[in-house]
Amino acid sequence: MTSTLNRRHLLALAGAASTGPAFAQSQAQSFAAATAAAATAPDEPLQPGPFQPSWESLGSYQTPEWFRDAKFGIWAHWGPQCEPEVGDWYAREMYFEGQPKYRHHTATYGHPSQVGFKDVIRRWKAARWQPDELLALYKQAGARYFMALANHHDNFDLYDSRHQPWNATRLGPQRDLIGGWAAAARAQGLPFGVSVHAAHAWTWYEAAQGADRQGPLAGKPYDGSLRLQDGKGQWWEGLDPQDLYAQNHPRSANADKPNGIHSQWNWGNGATVPSSAYCRKFLNRTVELLSRYRPELLYFDDTALPLWPVSDVGLKVAAHFYNLHATRQGATQAVLFGKILDEQQRRCMVWDIERGQSNAIEPLPWQTDTCLGDWHYDSRLLREHKYKSANTVIHTLIDIVSKNGNLLLNVPVNRDGQIDADERRIVGEIGAWMRVNGESIYGTRPWTRFGEGPSLADSAPLQGPGFNEGKGKPLGAQDLRFTARGDTLYASVFGLPADGQVRIESLAGKAHRPVQRIDLLGGAEKLRFRQDAEALTVTLPAGLAPSPAYVLRIV
Repeated sequence: MTSTLNRRHLLALAGAASTGPAFAQSQAQSFAAATAAAATAPDEPLQPGPFQPSWESLGSYQTPEWFRDAKFGIWAHWGPQCEPEVGDWYAREMYFEGQPKYRHHTATYGHPSQVGFKDVIRRWKAARWQPDELLALYKQAGARYFMALANHHDNFDLYDSRHQPWNATRLGPQRDLIGGWAAAARAQGLPFGVSVHAAHAWTWYEAAQGADRQGPLAGKPYDGSLRLQDGKGQWWEGLDPQDLYAQNHPRSANADKPNGIHSQWNWGNGATVPSSAYCRKFLNRTVELLSRYRPELLYFDDTALPLWPVSDVGLKVAAHFYNLHATRQGATQAVLFGKILDEQQRRCMVWDIERGQSNAIEPLPWQTDTCLGDWHYDSRLLREHKYKSANTVIHTLIDIVSKNGNLLLNVPVNRDGQIDADERRIVGEIGAWMRVNGESIYGTRPWTRFGEGPSLADSAPLQGPGFNEGKGKPLGAQDLRFTARGDTLYASVFGLPADGQVRIESLAGKAHRPVQRIDLLGGAEKLRFRQDAEALTVTLPAGLAPSPAYVLRIV
């Protein structure tokens, strides 16, 4: 596969230098062949095994211990929507007249009736992408698994897909990005994951069917309704825009409202139901992805599973994925993430909370996914230095781990395939803290309580898939979070108390066995402490250097 892709890449680079009619004809023939092959490709075989495509069968799932031990992963949420470098959901919001991304698009590329998102894809080259260098950096930062975007709601596959002609081996970078990420992750010994978002393209792109309501191009349709036959003489001749936009259907209720889709994420409230052909294509694309690249982790940006409850293809994908990694004992070493899960569904996969976290120790493992900035790269965050700080990330990680969770952190990648100077500094600071204090994170489990302190009285409830991040009281020097490994307890302190003493009421002598020894991770001396009926009081050394959190090892 690699040699074929390399030959294809070299041919594409040579062809890019040509502008004559012979090259255009050759490209059109290549596109047409890919389109025809996708239309006639046989269904992907599903892996047999102990898991069946039903909630009852998936309910036997148990989260593998390797994931519970890993605690921290890094995500590259990177695709053609990073080309404009103005943030997330570009391929949708550029079609809403008057919205910021529409204004950016018309000023930078042209009007969406003439230059649509398909044309942005063509411009995206990922010219400086070096996955091996990035994965080495992420491992040094303490990541124990890595996730890459396989496709977004923009419906563009970032791998060599025979079911989706609009993919990164034919357009844009003309490289197998998932193959490159997977090889780089495995070279670092990191479990590899993919995130799949394309199930929602059906409704997500509906604004591309519209047109301006005012101005000189009022009434002229955007490019979301173009068909294969419209490409004659165009750069995309031979490709069917409907393979990308999937808009050959009536629009959903509130399709003209930028936020209207949020209430329809589970295919209710007026969402137009996807066709059986659309669901079948999504199934084949995803099964091919999993069978070819064998990721250990699979993230879905869906309520429960993709296209549930209007289709069972999500159940088929889940069973296929688990069976690919099934053990002789009938368990699986795979990890599948879903959002807004009911109690039965939480037994079938790992509950994922977007930009937020639980307020309690969860009985089953879970994960927070969040981002240093916007999901897709936004250069304004670099210019204005508005990324999350390393302190914020570390505080979030400690809080999540204390409640039986993991943290997946997106580090946005720019159009060229690089991360910027601010991100490198933040990632480096996270790694520096983890090298000293990782003992309190990796391989730990929740203690009898997750913490104490003022922040507990001001926690924010979850909203939909999450979104309570940063809405509670910030963690401070009077707050503590606990993790445990066997008989060893770790207490994280989020700052230096004014008097230099840490007071832990949960370890009062009347409620806890006598403490034998306390060390500060990264320190060279035992700490002085007093345990009485009211609390355990620990005296910190004088002159401690600033740190996002100080961790006490208590035995």
